[in-house]
Amino acid sequence: MTTETSIDTGTEELLCVIRSRVAVMTLNRPQARNSLSDHLTPALRRMIKHCGESRNVGALLITGAGTAFCSGGDIKGMGANRDRTKLDLPYEERVADLRERQRLLTGALVAVRKPTIAALPGPAAGAGLALAMACDIRIAAQSAFVSTGYLRVALSGDYGIAWLLTRLVGTARARELMFTAEKVDAARCEAIGLVNRVVPDDRLQDEAFALARSFADGPALALHYMKDNLDEALQFDFATARDHEAERLIRLTATADHREAVQAFIEKRKPVFTGN
Repeated sequence: MTTETSIDTGTEELLCVIRSRVAVMTLNRPQARNSLSDHLTPALRRMIKHCGESRNVGALLITGAGTAFCSGGDIKGMGANRDRTKLDLPYEERVADLRERQRLLTGALVAVRKPTIAALPGPAAGAGLALAMACDIRIAAQSAFVSTGYLRVALSGDYGIAWLLTRLVGTARARELMFTAEKVDAARCEAIGLVNRVVPDDRLQDEAFALARSFADGPALALHYMKDNLDEALQFDFATARDHEAERLIRLTATADHREAVQAFIEKRKPVFTGN
């Protein structure tokens, strides 16, 4: 049985439902290719924090309404319609403001200790690509494509895009994609490791949700520790990372979920995890 609870995000520009312990967040500005806005972005920050901390959520799934994932910043807002109040702020305050917004969006998403999935029904560009890359897993529709995009508006990148891109595809390809801002189709994204899977357009949401639900049904603390181990693989030397893995595994041997998994294996049934 699939249960579903709608969450009030404070704006129609972001929809959020909890379905079978999966928080499904849908960027809902299809007329603007789900570009970030002064309503959408703060709501997304709040929902990442709320769902990341909720015991009723086992996995996060972020997608976009219509035929786009997220086209990044609203380029029209960078022109004559831009917020003059922010432009008049001193340089240091503008830097501090962007740093805080980044910390609470892609920073918070990377910090979530639950599996996170981005489902791309269409283009992900600029900060929208950074948002997708901040998730653990990316599933793309066949018609989707990505672009770093910043070169087209003579900007250098934000929301951690260079850091995230380098770790996913390596230094040479990261530089190529940043310097050219070319459109990279779904097939090539999969080939270079930018997305994990490519599926038919009409199967995207079902496939992404099924994977997210499998994570949400899994042993929460083990998945938390797996993310810690995987993060540390990029931060520490082998001996340090190996020692931390040992500490976490021994902690898990004392959990009810570990005992349930072993018993279910012996009894040849599906385990039922409680997060303890």
